[in-house]
Amino acid sequence: MAQGRVSVYRWPLRLRPTLALVVNGVLLLACLGAALAVIATSHLTREQYARLQQLEREQQQLQTEWGQLLLEEGAWSSPARIERLASERLEMRLPAIEEVEVIRR
Repeated sequence: MAQGRVSVYRWPLRLRPTLALVVNGVLLLACLGAALAVIATSHLTREQYARLQQLEREQQQLQTEWGQLLLEEGAWSSPARIERLASERLEMRLPAIEEVEVIRR
């Protein structure tokens, strides 16, 4: 090489990439990227659906337990039970008419 000249590498004619080849390469990479995105999205969707099913089962269990607790509360707080406990354990009774006093201001 002569001094002062800059050598520029040139592809051999048969190895020179054409515009169509570059475009095809870019499109291939874009397709691969889209395929990987579809795979990742499908995986996340399956995981989230499994979590949703688990939460729905838990909700059904809690709903059943809530219903049982409401029934139990109704049984424990029934007026007949409270009256029976008051008379048995606390020896309470309804006052006779003569024992009732009305207080007026």
